[in-house]
Amino acid sequence: MRGRSVSPVFVGREEELAALSESFDEARKGKVTAVLLGGEAGVGKTRLVQRFADRCAADGAHVLFGGCVELSTEGLAYAPFTAALRQLVREQGPAAIAALLPEGAERDLARLLPEFGEPNGDGETDTGRARLFEQFLTLLERLSDSRPTVLVIEDIHWADRSSRDLIAFLSRNLHIPQVLIVMTYRSDDLHRQHPLRPVLAELGRVHGVHRLDLPRLSRDEVAQQMTGILGKVPEYGSVEQVYERSEGIPLFVEALLECGVDCTFPESMQDLILGSVERLPEETQRVLRIAAAGGLRVGHALLAAVSGLSDVELETALRPAIAGNVLQVADNRAYVFRHSLIREAVHEELLPGEHQRLHARYAEEISRDRTLVPPGRAPVELAHHWYGARNDLWALISAWEAAQKSFKAFAYTEAVPLLERVLMLWDRVPDAAERIGADHTAVLERAAEAANAGGEVDKGMKFVKAALSQLDETREPGRVAQLIVRRAWFKTSKGQMGVIEDLRHALRLVPEDTLDQAEVLNPLSRQLMLRGEIEEASQAIGEGLRLAREHGDRCLEADLLLNLALGHSLNGELESTIMVNEQALEIGRQEGSGRIITRAIGNNIDALIDIGRSEEAVRLSEQGWAIAKQFGRLRGSGLFIKNNWAEALESLGRWDEAIEMVETALSHGPHLKTRYCLLRVRADIGLARGELQLVESILSEIGVLKDRAEDWVQDNTVNARLHIGWHLLKGEPGAALAVAERVLSLPRQSSKAMLGWRLLALLSVVCDAAEATEPERAAAVRAHAAEVAAELSVIGPVVEAYRLSYNGDFDAAAAGWERLKRPHNQAKALLRAAAAAARNGDREGAATRLKAALPLAQDLRATPLIEEIEALSRRVGGGLQPAQEPSELLTPRELEVLRLVTLGRTNRDIAAELFISAKTVSVHVSNILAKLGVTTRGEAAAAAHRLSLLL
Repeated sequence: MRGRSVSPVFVGREEELAALSESFDEARKGKVTAVLLGGEAGVGKTRLVQRFADRCAADGAHVLFGGCVELSTEGLAYAPFTAALRQLVREQGPAAIAALLPEGAERDLARLLPEFGEPNGDGETDTGRARLFEQFLTLLERLSDSRPTVLVIEDIHWADRSSRDLIAFLSRNLHIPQVLIVMTYRSDDLHRQHPLRPVLAELGRVHGVHRLDLPRLSRDEVAQQMTGILGKVPEYGSVEQVYERSEGIPLFVEALLECGVDCTFPESMQDLILGSVERLPEETQRVLRIAAAGGLRVGHALLAAVSGLSDVELETALRPAIAGNVLQVADNRAYVFRHSLIREAVHEELLPGEHQRLHARYAEEISRDRTLVPPGRAPVELAHHWYGARNDLWALISAWEAAQKSFKAFAYTEAVPLLERVLMLWDRVPDAAERIGADHTAVLERAAEAANAGGEVDKGMKFVKAALSQLDETREPGRVAQLIVRRAWFKTSKGQMGVIEDLRHALRLVPEDTLDQAEVLNPLSRQLMLRGEIEEASQAIGEGLRLAREHGDRCLEADLLLNLALGHSLNGELESTIMVNEQALEIGRQEGSGRIITRAIGNNIDALIDIGRSEEAVRLSEQGWAIAKQFGRLRGSGLFIKNNWAEALESLGRWDEAIEMVETALSHGPHLKTRYCLLRVRADIGLARGELQLVESILSEIGVLKDRAEDWVQDNTVNARLHIGWHLLKGEPGAALAVAERVLSLPRQSSKAMLGWRLLALLSVVCDAAEATEPERAAAVRAHAAEVAAELSVIGPVVEAYRLSYNGDFDAAAAGWERLKRPHNQAKALLRAAAAAARNGDREGAATRLKAALPLAQDLRATPLIEEIEALSRRVGGGLQPAQEPSELLTPRELEVLRLVTLGRTNRDIAAELFISAKTVSVHVSNILAKLGVTTRGEAAAAAHRLSLLL
């Protein structure tokens, strides 16, 4: 059966190739951003994407290639993107690539490729990773300006954490035409705990990301593959035998045919794959084993150095492997195994001693000459090979060096396992601290820093606890204080209590009148503000500002100013809020601090909403989002801006836009606190539209239904308001009253319009709903609410509109909401004004108000409000279109009376319900009986059901 090892004919896959081509066409229109191509090992993913790439290139597209290697899981950060970037540099040169990016942005790319000069050293390492993501996004966008661009990334099941994050980021944020990312992965490698599984699940929910599964070949397709390889039509029995044993996996078909006519069909697929290797000359097999220890791809010079062969000897040894298609020649004089399964099979054949010796040889040669590997890869390669060589000393040293390299590339998640390796090897190296210039605690501190920057909160907490257990706060108080501040941040991220206590402890440890003291006062004052302890927070801010200014730390000064503005906001002092935010914003601009700039803008958006300038808040949100993108802060301050943007849209009644904003922001994977804020905005709209199941799921997630305690005033207030709204929507006024009692018992309420006053306006609705069944409790809540209201400030038109609603002046409130362009609040105020008018006998006035309220509610699709308006209209005879089509037999008013008759109501009950006299009801009932041809109320009810008059 011997012949070509690879079929020259592209067999099958026409359907999948057509799907890829269709995705490419859609990508050119901006409708598709990425394709995830999954399939078993050896099923032909590489050949399919290569054929697709060839088609795209023939159509004029620019195709970039990047592949993940198994080494990526040990810290080779951004491997596929570095490869694609290196291809661009080869094709166009670094200057041309830099010209596509904003001025100075190429310095971020220098962390991956030295051709771009010195890396950016702005010191804001917490934002550097996000900024690097933005530069890749911008680069792809600019490349697509001239022609379609396809980025192929193979084997993402081996992708490092940073690459996975960047893949997700690009897939979510590429919204322009002419760019398509095609990614392949081994579906059979994805065990339940595989880190790619949640990424695939997340991307599966992203609009514009397609999934494509590559199946095994059919029997007929296997026959076609065999024909292409053998150059003739195979015998039927051979096809059956190969198809049965290969199970339609193309690589196994090739391996089986390589066995020759006497193939015994080995039981082990590894043996099958190795069959083509074992028929090669012994020297070729020896060199292949050496190459396998080096990874899927090995440079010629490195392989020559490790093998000890001259160039000619190496080429002679490898020629049979290349001819047999076991090995392929890549660019830059490198060799690549045709399939990763072949490399894995060869590597697994290494004996334990041989394995260690080969990895040691690679480590020695790379240590001697780092140019033997691509630029920037030496630290990670050394860490990998020294660890494989079981050389504890150099494994520790190289892992530490590779971790520092990962920090510089913002690959914090790759730094964590490297630092964990340092910690694991520590006790095996007696002079470890002297070797790396850092003690064991410093390694833990560095690991905590990496975990914090990479969002690995649980690991970070473990590192901090371990570091604190090794320190004596009486000897190293400053170091302990920094770790305690870090722990406080982790607690905040996890929604845990005790943050203030930690920060107070840290403050006691740092010396007075120092910058260290100011750096602790900054987070402490912010947490105090958020808890509503404004007086103490203001004192801490004043002291912190003095120290920051004395030591010339402008960014710290701006942070403290923003904390001060937060206090003004919670007090309802909105003009002061905006003024102080502007001061911080100006410092941020002077210092070039994206963190300060975006935080200040986000705070001002919030203030504009509270002051009644929501349209201006929307415009500022658009600008703020663009600035967050510019500074690479999309997942931090950028999502905070998105949340406030959604709140502005919600207040204006632009609910569909707000929902889209929330969903987009959630797809970016925000921190827990930001996620909860976004979900609260969605829950507000859900309550207004009657989406009970959705609201219940949100309240369950954020802990409202479990009455989970919160540290922050705003969280407690909004959670209580949503909880009350949920009970009211379910028709449970008593339960809503219980939540009202609990929230009023809290020690602090905010004068902020959208917090304290919005809550008070709702409490008046709760008391009205519960008064009939629980008058004493409702009266107590009214009295308690009045005490709270007396303590709150009344500043600005939004507060005034809520205050008018709370006080029962609904017409004035409706006029205020109309001026503020807040239709939902306007419609609710009109409904309550109509109800008040009806109670006072002004049915015409009530009907007029309801006619104004209904179209507002209908435009919003606020179903519960629409139903309330229509129900009240039927009672007062307002002439609104009833929910059901009017009967030709009965008038609308008679239908309404008949509805109440079927419920068993007396004439007096009906009169009270419809705000008419009992005598008028009697006339209506007589007319109904006559028209229906019945003599009793019971017969009338039966006729109503029989004739479907009330459906």
